[in-house]
Amino acid sequence: MVEGFSNKEISEKLIISISTVRTHVEHILEKLSVTGRTQAAVKAMKEGLL
Repeated sequence: MVEGFSNKEISEKLIISISTVRTHVEHILEKLSVTGRTQAAVKAMKEGLL
C-alpha cells in the first residue's frame, strides 16, 4: 500500500482476492483513524510502524 500498489496488484502479489485486499485496507484505515491510503502511509511512517 505504501509503495503505491493498487488493490489488484497487491492481490496478485499475495495471491488473495481483491475483496480481501479491500477489507484489509479498510481495517488499516480504521485502525489508523485516517480516510485514505496516503494519510495511512504518512501516519504509519510518523508512528514508526514502517
